[in-house]
Amino acid sequence: MAEFEYGPVDIYLIGFPGSRPDDDTLAALGELMASDAVRLLDMLIVSRAEDGELAVRELEEFRDEYGLTVVELEASGLLGDEDVDDLGMAIEPGSSGALLALELVFAKRLASSFAASGGEVLQVERIPAQVVNEVLAAASQE
Repeated sequence: MAEFEYGPVDIYLIGFPGSRPDDDTLAALGELMASDAVRLLDMLIVSRAEDGELAVRELEEFRDEYGLTVVELEASGLLGDEDVDDLGMAIEPGSSGALLALELVFAKRLASSFAASGGEVLQVERIPAQVVNEVLAAASQE
């Protein structure tokens, strides 16, 4: 089997009011990482001022403040200026977002198996959880 060093990576931008995620969000992220389902490769906090200017903080700048002292990034620097520029526009003025690069560890073995057999992933589509839940709720009411 071809063994990849990393599995597929999803980039998430999680918006929140103010300058920091709430404690429940931080706890959920910690639980997810402890489960070994994902690996946090990189994380930035991007804040948009009322005038539209973006400010970026790296994990080292907020690790202690957010209680993320045991978090080690596997690929710090993976998220760059281009990601911030592209995704930061979705952040409302006066609010912030956590920009996360999450490796899908569960999919790493599958991707390695595909490659070893000569298979090639041609396309992947992700349906956001909110859309899935809305569609299935509507279907169950029919």
